[in-house]
Amino acid sequence: MQIGGAEFPDGLYYDKVHNWALVEGNTVTQGLTDFGQKIAQEIVFVEVPRSGREVSQGQTFMSMESGKWVGRVAATVTGTITEVNDELEWEPSLVNESPYGDGWMVKFEMSDPSELDNLFRVDSAEFKAFIEEEAEKYKDVLG
Repeated sequence: MQIGGAEFPDGLYYDKVHNWALVEGNTVTQGLTDFGQKIAQEIVFVEVPRSGREVSQGQTFMSMESGKWVGRVAATVTGTITEVNDELEWEPSLVNESPYGDGWMVKFEMSDPSELDNLFRVDSAEFKAFIEEEAEKYKDVLG
């Protein structure tokens, strides 16, 4: 679905800091949304976390940088990091080029599925209003 000039695939969960989450059983894959990468602009560095680390929903656990911005990345769910996308250390531009594909960041073993209720779905009016508000806020960056 297109909202605010960015693509948001159906079937994913979204948070208010522009992350997406793909839930497959107890495994959650997380990445930066198309909208998030557009406002961050060219990603030049990604600090990849270590596998095995425990994180809580909303807790920052890694960072990435663009030319003028350093962003902390918050966990979409509580759990244990089971896999990291090591490619991002060498090819941080994958976040820009393929935000929903090769640019994924981490995979978690989710410990509390009820936390998914704290995230948005693409078809919710609340999410659409949030992204439209963000698009207005970042209109100078988005061009």
